[in-house]
Amino acid sequence: MIVIAVIGANALFLLYAWLASSIIASYLSDKKGYGEKPGLATGLLLSVVAIVVWLVVPSKADSDWGRRKAKRQQTPADPVPAEKGPSLKKQ
Repeated sequence: MIVIAVIGANALFLLYAWLASSIIASYLSDKKGYGEKPGLATGLLLSVVAIVVWLVVPSKADSDWGRRKAKRQQTPADPVPAEKGPSLKKQ
C-alpha cells in the first residue's frame, strides 16, 4: 500500500504541472491573438513544451502582445536637457 501512495502523490504533482502548462499556453495564445482554444489544445497535448511553442510563435499585429511589442520599440528621442537647450531669455 505504501508504494501506491507514493505513486499517487507524484501523479498529483504531474497533473498539476500538466494543468498549469495548459493554462499558461492558453493565456499566451490568447495574448498573441490566436484565441484560447489553440493554446489549450497544445497545452493538453504537449504539456510543458507548449509554453515554449507559444513563446516562439509570432504574434498577430492587432493582438495585445503585438501592440505591447510595438509600443516598446517606439522609444521617444532623447530630449535635450534644459541646461543645454536653447534659451528663451532675451539677451
